[in-house]
Amino acid sequence: MLDRPDLWPSPVPLWQAAPEAVAAGLSGQTDDDAMALSGPWRLLLLGDGSPTRHLQSLTGLEVTVEVIAMAPDPSPGAEAPAEVAELDAPLLRRQVWLRCGGQILAWAESWWNQTEADQHLRERNQPIWRSLTANRAELYREVDGLALVEAPHLATGFGQSGPYWSRHYRFFRGGRELTVIREVFSPALERWLGPAQHIAS
Repeated sequence: MLDRPDLWPSPVPLWQAAPEAVAAGLSGQTDDDAMALSGPWRLLLLGDGSPTRHLQSLTGLEVTVEVIAMAPDPSPGAEAPAEVAELDAPLLRRQVWLRCGGQILAWAESWWNQTEADQHLRERNQPIWRSLTANRAELYREVDGLALVEAPHLATGFGQSGPYWSRHYRFFRGGRELTVIREVFSPALERWLGPAQHIAS
């Protein structure tokens, strides 16, 4: 049970891609699988572009951020990405909904060192990439994980049952980790991207 009442439990992974597959930009699924992740979804999940900008480009609508919780997280649970352990304590966790035109298209949570959070999250409702790239600061994103997850609060927010495609990654600046971010995407994105999975012939 959470000892951080403002934060929701992290989604439970039902399946995860092998780390070496993710590092190679692959989904971890093979052509022999009955269902394989489609090309547009691979680009969204495994590419190193900003998901906020992708959502805005796909929908033609501005992305708004609704902060659910932002609180100290002294002991991340087992569902937290392993990379969170590499961040310096004390830790803070932030959870948000991403909306386009009022429709929720993604949920995200991020872990930060408290000092880094104070520096980079001054505007709580601003997308993280916009905060971190202010003044054209150099930034590097490394995708570390791909998974299918589920959680009751995601089903409520998305208005559709899971499982849902998820990824997590780290931002680096000057070779130093700034944050670990997990994103979960709504099936509603199939309106723009097509089905997330295609049936192998």
